[in-house]
Amino acid sequence: MYRLKPGIKRDIVRRWALPDRIFFGHGACHILAGVYLAECPLAGFHAERIIPKDDVPGGHMYVTDGLIAFDYHGYSLRERLLAHHRRSWATDYPGWDCDIEIVDFPILGAHALNSRKMLGPDQHLGDTIARAKAFIGRFAHAERAAKVHAMA
Repeated sequence: MYRLKPGIKRDIVRRWALPDRIFFGHGACHILAGVYLAECPLAGFHAERIIPKDDVPGGHMYVTDGLIAFDYHGYSLRERLLAHHRRSWATDYPGWDCDIEIVDFPILGAHALNSRKMLGPDQHLGDTIARAKAFIGRFAHAERAAKVHAMA
C-alpha cells in the first residue's frame, strides 16, 4: 500500500498534485464513491465505509454490489479489497481492525462529510467532481465487472 509523505494531506496544493489513483486512495475516496453512485456506470451499487477501531488511520470508502467493489484500484472482489486493506494497515499498526458501515448520509454533502472528518467536494483545490468523473470514465465498467464476477 502506498503511504503519503508527511504533510501532503494537509497541504492542498501538494495533495491536488498527486496522481489520480493516489489522490482518490488517500483522502478523496468518498468523492470517487459519491460520483460513481451519481454517474451510475453499473446499477445495484451502494457505498460502504471502512472505519478503523482505536482511533488509528486507515478509513476508506468504496462502492459495492455486495460481491464486487469499485474504488481507486478499479474493480475487485469486495472480500479481496477488505482483506488487502486490513493486511496493509496491520503492517504499520499491529492488531489493526475496523468496522464496515453502509453509508447512509449524503456522500457529496460537505456538512455530512465534515462532521465525519472528510472534506467536501468544494473544499479541495480544484474540481474534484470533474476529476472523479474523468477517472471513472477511464474504465470499461461492464467488461471489468464481468471479469471480477467470473473470479468469484
